[in-house]
Amino acid sequence: MLVVDDEPGVRKALQRGLRAEGMDVVTAADGPTGLQLAGTGSFDVVLLDIMLPGLSGYRVLERLRKDGVTTPVLLVSAKDGEVDQADGLDLGADGYLVKPFSFVVLVAQVRAVLRRAGPEAGRGTLRLGALA
Repeated sequence: MLVVDDEPGVRKALQRGLRAEGMDVVTAADGPTGLQLAGTGSFDVVLLDIMLPGLSGYRVLERLRKDGVTTPVLLVSAKDGEVDQADGLDLGADGYLVKPFSFVVLVAQVRAVLRRAGPEAGRGTLRLGALA
């Protein structure tokens, strides 16, 4: 799982909590780094803050989807307006959590998007059968 958030305390808390739930966690502190890491397609889920230095979470998400990256993305933000949430979902997010959010709900949302992604989520290898 990739966590992209510019607040060091939030990153640390999420990393610690998600690891306690058995998840491997990589973190990034800004939009460009988050885009570079998420663009590899090697994560099961991306937890993406909207207000990031360098490149907003909206722009990161937009570029990922434009580049064909289908990794599930959960947006997190202090922006709690309906339009903000709708914009994020319309750009291709799989969920939107308003800060401060419940860690229990976050974990449940992560599990839900993983279920929808199927058993092959995040494996990083596309198997096409035997090659001769």
